[in-house]
Amino acid sequence: MSDLPHGSGEDAAAVNSLRSAVMRLGRRLKHQRVDESLSPTEMSVLGTLARCGSATPGELARKEHVQPPSMTRIVALLEAKGLVRLEPHPDDRRQKVVSQTEEAEAMLEESRRKRNAWLAALAENLDEDEWAKLRAAAPVLEKLAHL
Repeated sequence: MSDLPHGSGEDAAAVNSLRSAVMRLGRRLKHQRVDESLSPTEMSVLGTLARCGSATPGELARKEHVQPPSMTRIVALLEAKGLVRLEPHPDDRRQKVVSQTEEAEAMLEESRRKRNAWLAALAENLDEDEWAKLRAAAPVLEKLAHL
């Protein structure tokens, strides 16, 4: 893997191991859902609104890496479920601003609580040295997730 920044075989093995572990852990976390009626994409949009605040459907499409027509459909589904509301854009009457509802905030909080509890229970199998390494790695993983 010569396209790695550090390029060594050890780095390539670490990247491969990290990719595999993150994917497996992500899949397992997705199963710890509070509301089975929402797709992972719908949950992701709600998470983006919680992190970034209100946004236009176009802004959400960019943040979620989907096409604008797809985001329009997702927003319509979330609105029908009472999880987002559309309001007029303050500067451009042609656009709408999407905001999450209190119901969405409560559902996301419960989802976080459930997933955190599951992950904490899993982490009880780590020894103190492994826990220390995980605490040190968490900010780096967070940075990677948002690059």
